[in-house]
Amino acid sequence: MSSRSRTSLRLTAIATVAAGLAFPLLNAPAAHAASTAGGPITRGEVLARAQSWVDEKVPYNQSGYKTDANGTYREDCSGYVSMAWHLTDSLTTWTLPNVSTKIGFSQLQGGDILDYTDAHTFIFNKWTNKANGDFTYYAESNPNNPTHGPTAANINNASIEGWPTSYYGAYRYNHIVNDTTAGIGMWNPSDHYFHLRNSLSAGPNDKDFVFGATGMTPVTGDWDGVGSDGVGMYDSANHTFYLRNSPSAGGNDYTVSFGSAGDIPVVGDWDGNGTDTIGVWRPSNHTFYLRNSNTAGPADKTFVYGGDGMQPLAGDWDGVGADGIGMYDDSTHMVYLRNSTSAGGNDYTISYGTPGDIAVAGDFNGDGKDTVSVWNPTTHYFDINNSNTNNDPSTRFVYGATGMIPVAGDWDGQ
Repeated sequence: MSSRSRTSLRLTAIATVAAGLAFPLLNAPAAHAASTAGGPITRGEVLARAQSWVDEKVPYNQSGYKTDANGTYREDCSGYVSMAWHLTDSLTTWTLPNVSTKIGFSQLQGGDILDYTDAHTFIFNKWTNKANGDFTYYAESNPNNPTHGPTAANINNASIEGWPTSYYGAYRYNHIVNDTTAGIGMWNPSDHYFHLRNSLSAGPNDKDFVFGATGMTPVTGDWDGVGSDGVGMYDSANHTFYLRNSPSAGGNDYTVSFGSAGDIPVVGDWDGNGTDTIGVWRPSNHTFYLRNSNTAGPADKTFVYGGDGMQPLAGDWDGVGADGIGMYDDSTHMVYLRNSTSAGGNDYTISYGTPGDIAVAGDFNGDGKDTVSVWNPTTHYFDINNSNTNNDPSTRFVYGATGMIPVAGDWDGQ
């Protein structure tokens, strides 16, 4: 879950009861403030700033400047990007890479840019059909085509905005952060119902639907790279994943055999391309087997990490846009996290929760980093942690019921 949420849980023998789920919220999560010039900025704010110039019908003028609530910026393509990113000054197409990092086209997310450093740049909005290459964007093009968007295009086209697509590089602003936040949920093994809630609080479910079957383990992830999570199941008996792009009842979008009987599922964005893909952890040899696509085939990464009786985790712990791995030892309530998908030492070792808790990872406050939270199967308390440090819960509330399995995910793309 590339700074979105993902869940991988060890299914144990659990008593089951009906779902009835809510108690008062004890501590509400803090809201996010608007950015300051040159500081961190959420993808949502970048796109809102981009839309504001569309709404204001700002003309193209390479020697003119626009002053409004966004600040003062040059009225051309790179000035438009500078405004949207809330930079301290209007950069040029050849200096925008100085404040950003080059990425692959497949990694593009809202608020990133495509930049032909000799001539033109524009702002990526979102994939509308990533498999086909369809997306929308914002741009200041020329005097005949001033600020416009969202405009449809395809990444496979020979040209975009009048220039060969091959001339462009994809770039990510160094201070951009994801502003989507994980919600929480439950899967009930007794009736196969998902109960999902968009906010981190006690309250009624936003979605209730059936998916999966007895003996399976729930997983969640952004399988199609659209920016919100779908649901899935792993049947350890026949080592098969059943994944659905949306959090709803219906058929599988992906059915993939991977791993071996008895493996524990773990899903994440292993290569930083914005799409969550399958993986397993094998308890018998403490080995991760990870695949970069939701298709059958050999593991793209294989390495040893973890120990007996632990629960595997995945998350973007350091906010770089790709997931690392981790372990939760429910007997000692210790969390062990590693930023990369490889063997090696822990980047974070923390104590969190109480013995017997089930760990759930996600970006619960929209800061672009995943953290580990826990759910207690006896008291039904969710203890949400917004940093991977030894501390008290940032938010605590009751949700779920005995026998259920907790999940986390961005169900609504917000």
